[in-house]
Amino acid sequence: MVLDLIVIGLMIALNPLPIMAFVLVVSAPGGVWKGLAFILAWLGCLVAVIAIVLLVTGGQPPPPRSPPSTAGLAVRLAIGIGLVAYAEHRRRRRPVAGAARKSGGSRSRSAEEPSALSRMDRTSVWSAAGLGVLLQPWGMVAAAGTTVLQADLSHSATYLALIGFCLLATSTLLAMELYMVFAPERAARALTGMRAWLSDHKDPAIVLGCLVLGVWLAARSLYDLTR
Repeated sequence: MVLDLIVIGLMIALNPLPIMAFVLVVSAPGGVWKGLAFILAWLGCLVAVIAIVLLVTGGQPPPPRSPPSTAGLAVRLAIGIGLVAYAEHRRRRRPVAGAARKSGGSRSRSAEEPSALSRMDRTSVWSAAGLGVLLQPWGMVAAAGTTVLQADLSHSATYLALIGFCLLATSTLLAMELYMVFAPERAARALTGMRAWLSDHKDPAIVLGCLVLGVWLAARSLYDLTR
């Protein structure tokens, strides 16, 4: 369970779409507070999913090969296959997006930046929290939920693993938030540059992340189902 949570948490932390949105949030006026609201809502979703799973299982993993255990593995296998399929779908769309960038390119991106920043200027703390919920990579979070089915709360190490997963999945956002708190001017320049880079490379990053996690989940689920 711990290794699976590490892999899932890492893929969530490196997902470029929430990172790009978070940069806009913290770059807006009052961005530190809006970023904090985003992070709290993000963490709240992770904690809520874990809590729901633990309430269902009672903190005890279902016996191996029991119907609940098999159903959890089947769901995780389906999520893995779905992530691989989504990665392939996204990969097939990339040439079209690439051609559009060559023709429209930097002009369209530079035109979109002020518009996006203007919208974020009008964003409230509550709206930032809503973004933290909406931009959660729910497929990956669902995979974490199926993994938490194996959690045994009778061991203290399980609590550490679950807390570690939540912190790992939020680590990128926390690092950017702390950067903005302690070095706001330098952080604003660095994060703006990072967002511009991610804007050009988000599709390959999403494809790679979904493919790696999808193959991992599918392989682990098939192994557990057949052993």
